[in-house]
Amino acid sequence: MSIAIIDYGMANLRSVQKALAEIGKPADIISTPAEIAQSDKIVLPGVGAFRDAIATLRHKKLADPIIAHIRAGKPFLGICLGLQMLFDVGYEDGEHRGLGVIPGKCIRFDVDEKFGLKVPHMGWNQLTAVAKTPLLRGVADGAGVYFVHSYHVVPDDESIIATTTDYGRPFVSSIWRDNLLATQFHPEKSQKVGLQMLANFAAM
Repeated sequence: MSIAIIDYGMANLRSVQKALAEIGKPADIISTPAEIAQSDKIVLPGVGAFRDAIATLRHKKLADPIIAHIRAGKPFLGICLGLQMLFDVGYEDGEHRGLGVIPGKCIRFDVDEKFGLKVPHMGWNQLTAVAKTPLLRGVADGAGVYFVHSYHVVPDDESIIATTTDYGRPFVSSIWRDNLLATQFHPEKSQKVGLQMLANFAAM
């Protein structure tokens, strides 16, 4: 089954593609609704602002095909902004409607800089497993992964939470629901742990 990475102009596509190639899973880069419809598995990466990213997806008519792919039960992996956009609403530079696949919101970190915590949350941090998910197969609890973000998701349904990470207080660092997996961290930048996760997704 083929893996495709969605190019909408706001993602580090080559890093994801290179990481998948490293585990022997070549991935195509796609950018049209028809290509999404034809794909077996898709990866939606993303960096930048929620508002700009979701507007771009809609402008390029990619939002509905992404939702259709997920609803069809096909494997889906969202990375960073690709996790955040799945939610109902994001509050970066105002209030902006997301894809609405996952009920909930995306909000800015509220941390106390007196304790040395700054926004964005950047660098390595640990995962605490909440559920046994396909993505975590072969990954030790407490494994370190790489983050770069100022906002985090708050799902209405806590049963979809796969991992949490502590940054002043616990936040949701990945989710899982059936065929849908999504991470706030960057597997493609998380060395062996991240490669194991990408291999787990490829095996779905």
